[in-house]
Amino acid sequence: MEFTEAYKQSGPCCFSPNARFIAVAVDYRLVIRDTLSLKVVQLFSCLDKISYIEWALDSEYILCGLYKRPMIQAWSLIQPEWTCKIDEGPAGIAYARWSPDSRHILTTSDFQLRLTVWSLVNTACVHVQWPKHASKGVSFTQDGKFAAICTRHDCKDYINLLSCHNWEIMGVFAVDTLDLADIQWSPDDSAIVIWDSPLEYKVLVYSPDGRCLFKYQAYESGLGVKSVSWSPCGQFLAIGSYDQMLRVLSYLTWKTFAEFTHLSNVRAPCCAAIFKEVDEPLQIGMSELSLSGDYMQGNSEGHYSVRYDVTEVPITLPCQKPPADKPNPKQGIGLMSWSNDSQYVCTRNDSMPTILWIWDMRHLELAAILVQKDPIRAAVWDPTCTRLVLCTGSSHLYMWTPSGAYCVSVPLSQFNVTDLKWNSDGSCLLLKDKESFCCAAAPLPPDESSDYSSDD
Repeated sequence: MEFTEAYKQSGPCCFSPNARFIAVAVDYRLVIRDTLSLKVVQLFSCLDKISYIEWALDSEYILCGLYKRPMIQAWSLIQPEWTCKIDEGPAGIAYARWSPDSRHILTTSDFQLRLTVWSLVNTACVHVQWPKHASKGVSFTQDGKFAAICTRHDCKDYINLLSCHNWEIMGVFAVDTLDLADIQWSPDDSAIVIWDSPLEYKVLVYSPDGRCLFKYQAYESGLGVKSVSWSPCGQFLAIGSYDQMLRVLSYLTWKTFAEFTHLSNVRAPCCAAIFKEVDEPLQIGMSELSLSGDYMQGNSEGHYSVRYDVTEVPITLPCQKPPADKPNPKQGIGLMSWSNDSQYVCTRNDSMPTILWIWDMRHLELAAILVQKDPIRAAVWDPTCTRLVLCTGSSHLYMWTPSGAYCVSVPLSQFNVTDLKWNSDGSCLLLKDKESFCCAAAPLPPDESSDYSSDD
């Protein structure tokens, strides 16, 4: 892999949807860089420190959330002199997002008093009272024609269907939840899935006209749903729960056809490949040795690289038991992500934060286990092929493909990868450290004949 030099950042960084630009927050400045050269294309000055960035889907506009003010500023790459400022006054702004047409901004006020749709075309605005959540509870259809917005009043949850053409409410219906957590349209726009808070295990599927198509409840006692995700193909619905299990439902029958457990003891007949991260001392020749204090201080952390060792079963994985007397226990499926071809899904059980599980949906079996030294911060799939990249806050990247797994050292001084993102064409990775970022050109993964374990 090829890495760029590090550049300063102080907050959110993200690729544009068309993969041509990178938006970077540097205090109160919004810096737009070219993805290939990383040269500055545009520089915008906001009125306060930038807390949030989101590109419009057409990559022509970008909004910045100045939540300390609170205020939203939007900018145009096509017309740099064009500006937009949204201020809700005493109501405040807790969150903002673009509509699919890239010409409307949806803001949620503090305390969820109202959701407002602001038009960039004619300055008109539409209000929806009592949205359920600030950053969650809103979902758009894939074709961008309709929005489903969760609201709550009179101690009951509702779904409001709005047309994204004129933002008129097309219908409102109550849902059978105690405390609705979030909502997602199905990939084919024919159904809406909602799920309850962790206090009640309940996943409900509704048609757009308000009919309940399916109700799923895996168990009654104990904390319930922690994560929900549709597969890209739209045929599977994955549900991660606090009982440390991943359940997968079929969209055609709404029946559970796969249940995957995350056990700390892995034994036969499990035939998954298990990759364990281990230190590998660097080979230093006599001519490279130095007795100077500067050398020792500057390289004390660089005497080791890392690699994956292939481990056989049985194996006992490191596990943390959350305290029973504290809320929000660190257990259950907190990270879950589908590969672009829907063949694999990766999960992290939060009581085993250093372990990444990769499940094969074609054969309904465990494909691989990655055992890291440090807790996994992020794991993202290549949008163009079956390749998974993860980071743990160390100076290395870790990659998995069906061919095997390998480690890549980041050749930048004092750069620890805390977060990462792919651009939409899969050619480049954005890597974030605490106060800087860099990009990495990601060549195609090694072919199926390559060794299982390798390091770079």
